Amino acid sequence: MSGRERHTRTYRRSAALAGAGALTAGLLLTAPQPAEAANLVKNPGFETAGTDGMPYCWEKSGWGDNDFTFATTSDAHSGAEAMKVTLTRRADGDRKALITESAACAPVVTAGKQYDLSLWYKSTTPDTAVTLFRHDATAGWQYWTDLKTLDMAAGWTPASVRTPEVPAGTDRITWGVSVYGTGSATTDDYTMEQVPDTVPPPPCTGTAQQCADGSWSVLPTQNPVRSMHSVVLDDGKVLLIAGSGNSEENFAAGSFTSAVYDPADGTYKVIPTPKDMFCSGHVQLQDGRVLVMSGNKAYPVAGGHGYEGFKDSYVFDPKTETYSRTNDLNDGHWYPSATELGNGDVVSFGGLREDSTGSVTAEYWSDAQQKWLALSQVHQTWSYWGLYPSMILMQDGRLFYSGSHVFGNNIPGTGSAIYDYDANTVTQIPGLRNKDERDQSASVLLPPAQDQRVLTIGGGNIDSNPDANRLTDLIDLKQASPSYVAGPPLPQGTVDLGNGPVAETGDQGKMYVSAVLLPDGKVLETGGALHNRADPVHESSLYDPDSDTFDPVAADPEARGYHSSAFLLPDGRVMATGDNPGNGTWNHNVSIYTPPYLYRGARPTITSLIDTEWKYGDTQRITVDRPIAKAELIRPAAVTHSSDPNQRFVDLPLSVDGDNVDLNVTSNPDLAPPGWYMLFAVDANGVPSVARWVHLQGPAALGASDATAHVHSFADSPQGKVSGPGGKRTSQPVGPTISGCDRHYGSVNVCVPTVFPPGVGRTTAARCGWLKRNQYGRLKVDGGDDPLGLDPDRDGVACGKGDLTQR
Repeated sequence: MSGRERHTRTYRRSAALAGAGALTAGLLLTAPQPAEAANLVKNPGFETAGTDGMPYCWEKSGWGDNDFTFATTSDAHSGAEAMKVTLTRRADGDRKALITESAACAPVVTAGKQYDLSLWYKSTTPDTAVTLFRHDATAGWQYWTDLKTLDMAAGWTPASVRTPEVPAGTDRITWGVSVYGTGSATTDDYTMEQVPDTVPPPPCTGTAQQCADGSWSVLPTQNPVRSMHSVVLDDGKVLLIAGSGNSEENFAAGSFTSAVYDPADGTYKVIPTPKDMFCSGHVQLQDGRVLVMSGNKAYPVAGGHGYEGFKDSYVFDPKTETYSRTNDLNDGHWYPSATELGNGDVVSFGGLREDSTGSVTAEYWSDAQQKWLALSQVHQTWSYWGLYPSMILMQDGRLFYSGSHVFGNNIPGTGSAIYDYDANTVTQIPGLRNKDERDQSASVLLPPAQDQRVLTIGGGNIDSNPDANRLTDLIDLKQASPSYVAGPPLPQGTVDLGNGPVAETGDQGKMYVSAVLLPDGKVLETGGALHNRADPVHESSLYDPDSDTFDPVAADPEARGYHSSAFLLPDGRVMATGDNPGNGTWNHNVSIYTPPYLYRGARPTITSLIDTEWKYGDTQRITVDRPIAKAELIRPAAVTHSSDPNQRFVDLPLSVDGDNVDLNVTSNPDLAPPGWYMLFAVDANGVPSVARWVHLQGPAALGASDATAHVHSFADSPQGKVSGPGGKRTSQPVGPTISGCDRHYGSVNVCVPTVFPPGVGRTTAARCGWLKRNQYGRLKVDGGDDPLGLDPDRDGVACGKGDLTQR
């Protein structure tokens, strides 16, 4: 049995919801009536009889393999009736009494508003949740979210919770209590009231442009290391990993570095680094330490091997700021993925082996055993997933490969897939456009994680080197058969083609994109370049998941292409670092983005936090100094090469009593894998507090010892091709020019593109002119060959004076 199999996970997969959400999805509703201040729930105490043994305006709902009863009971909180839902046997699924999904019964709501829900209950099971469905005017009824886990209670107990802002296009909602474990929940006296509008328009504390677009500043102190890995630590500092920093001189000298940056005082501390962690994989473990896997065993040789990855693995401890070695991986992995699972374990795929071929070996870190499992204990498909494949954890424990990757073409097939580790199957997911031009695109699980929507942004292809694209694609993983659909095109910025910035035209977009989740629920996309390690694009925008739109904002004044990264700081600002163009230089300047929300007046403050150790399904109390509209957990960044598949924003539904706010924590570790999170409180103007750090414990730390997670039957009927493990093999052949660089020219840290950008002629003069405009300097020819025709006079120096006079 593998370490993964030891962790019990119950999947909720069925053909469709068996409740009224599936039965009435196409129901046409009458025109909505305005919301009233009074209770919006009809028949809130079940006193009026209806049909099919259910009270008026209430219906049976649920799905899955379970034995259940619905009954009205005289054991009421008030009046003569209450509703009791009982599960006597359960394999999967849930049962719930819902407000009827009809025009006559479902409460009318207004988009952008919030509603306070309350009820009285008794429960003999810890496996209950307040569950909402919403009616979209176009798509019909659909699951919205779970708001709150109800504690077991022998006597009548009140429960209340506030909804998130109602999504655009929603005209009605329905809700009730889901029972998803054996036992019963008895409920009575439901209420639903719209939250009053009390927030004045936000004042502008900066210039009009700052309030609309935010602002960038460049820090006075440079990053001392050539870092391409950025990991935000649970003390608010940032680990910047360089290794050799893509420098063969550093590699030859054994000079490997990292630095810890402290945003509080702007200082850097250079950290001794035991191995060349250049292009390693990394992820925070649930205790806050950072697992770092593989790295660079050897740089490529002209006419010989390519990059090589080693098997070594380390853990960085933020408390001591030191690295310690773990046991070895089963294979080398230069450019591996790293995804934390809901049980705190880590799974990793892809990268290059010690012989520079592609690794087909999946790796599995057991957090309980604090080691990498042996090959025989890890499920293998023997698939080559490429380099830094973006593997995003879904709410039922499966992994979604978004199609974002590094270097060249995508994997065969549709370019996107769902991988089920337990079943060891790969299911193709359709819809990703230009799947072989998503090299160094960015993919992000959109806020909130409960919505299970992924956005993929931009990309290019370093092999064919076309203009990078401005495509975005969206997928809703709640659908029975998910498929990407086209999103809005990326806004265009300016591009520096060597003669100063000009406006992008046509379909020009960018690769090397950074995507950062912000505490107001939007996504900052920033940085990028038009071609392989060349032609920086200056453009930033805020993506709004609610409206599915991009809003252009201030652009980073620094070039941020290959080996750059951007990430959220605990104070709500964004830090951007790095850039490593093909000429081998490095941008050590660090930029800070101040979003528009920090120019909108005073920030809310979390004045007290009762407990920093949280459990799944808990209710945790904070106090604030002013009203807030929402709160969330944001996982700290661990980003490299446009890839941070663990990044997520988990909504914390509120129960509000003046300045006391109870936060309702998800019961599902797959929505919020265990570890340290930034807790933000956000007001109705989108202004966030400074984050407080909380530790979400796992894997078994549920609010009650016998509680389980409420997992839904999403993505349960994908129609794509399903494949099991292939034949066992050692590796995937990979060419030595996988990084898009011809190593016959210059030092190893220089990248002369194997294919020049569009518009650059095939003559020596045209190519040398492009290299000169991009400041490549003197290029020695290595290995005797001249595949790009840059040294016609054969004097061993590319683009010399004699080369340009040759005919």
